[in-house]
Amino acid sequence: MRIWRLHVSYRLGPEKTLCWVLVRSLYAAWMNGWESRLANADQNRVAHPFEWGWDWLDLAVGSSLDAFSGSAAAESDRFFDHKRRVEFDFDGATLRFESEAGTPYPENNRVEAEYLPAREARGRAVVVIPQWNSDARGHIGLCKLLNRFGLSALRLSPAYHHSRKPPHLKRADYHVSANVGRTIHATRQSVLDARGCIDWLESRGYERIGILGSSLGSCIALLAAAHDPRIRAGVFNHVSAWFADAVWTGVSCRHIRAVLDPHVTQEELRRCWAVISPASYLDRLAAMQPFPKLLIWASLDTTFRPEYSQLAIEGFRRRGIPHKEVCLPCGHYTIAKFPFNWWDGLTMARFLSKNL
Repeated sequence: MRIWRLHVSYRLGPEKTLCWVLVRSLYAAWMNGWESRLANADQNRVAHPFEWGWDWLDLAVGSSLDAFSGSAAAESDRFFDHKRRVEFDFDGATLRFESEAGTPYPENNRVEAEYLPAREARGRAVVVIPQWNSDARGHIGLCKLLNRFGLSALRLSPAYHHSRKPPHLKRADYHVSANVGRTIHATRQSVLDARGCIDWLESRGYERIGILGSSLGSCIALLAAAHDPRIRAGVFNHVSAWFADAVWTGVSCRHIRAVLDPHVTQEELRRCWAVISPASYLDRLAAMQPFPKLLIWASLDTTFRPEYSQLAIEGFRRRGIPHKEVCLPCGHYTIAKFPFNWWDGLTMARFLSKNL
């Protein structure tokens, strides 16, 4: 059988043909349509009112949040100060302990993490932090994949997620919202909770501990890694330099942006949320003892937009921070769909298995 091939002689560069550009454009359009359908599937997003949230940070009404955030980031050892935990409640499957960062919601103050041990972990374990608004099974499948690579896993439920969600909420709205101070508090709480999980893993005899986070979990994981020298490897699945950029420009947070817009600009919000932004701690990471880091981003991401992922990656490069980069040809939601979920999961599992 003869196979006919179309050869395009017109070129737009040394390696790109018009045919390739057309295929790429069609693929992007198809992927964006798929991504949009997935992003719009949730119909229970709630636009909570704008608040500065001074009370969440023990600040006087009218205080400058950008000044507070800049000062807290400069003294981040104090802001993310962690007292090692020694008291835990473990039933053989679920770890529970009291969060260091209290809130008015008793459910949220009780940290929960699902433990999935590997048969032969050889002292290796990973704290796994899922994405914003993940369901109760979020990243459990990934944890089982890590088990197959000889890594025990401890899946943390971030603040306001899963059983930690107050009964009046349908989603984990209080972790990321138009309440500026509460968003800072919730992110700090999740970072401290992740460090508490490391305490427990140490108490179980694990000596080589890694951390893996996706989307919002990626931000939490990076902040924890920048402040906890016990972390021996980190995977940051979806990266963005500034917390505010993902909220201001991402399709997942359009309802939050609509509330914020009359009160702050994107640049002002960057400064207010600097203390919970990865960009604030790249110099700190550069000065730390190097440990393996994997940065994953998606070329068609409409939540953590590629230009902001590239901003973070360029920050790593410019400071000479050792890391590995992987770009997947999908979006923020489609990364959870076949075949990208397998591509992503295997990439992360192999990296951690090799580097822990």
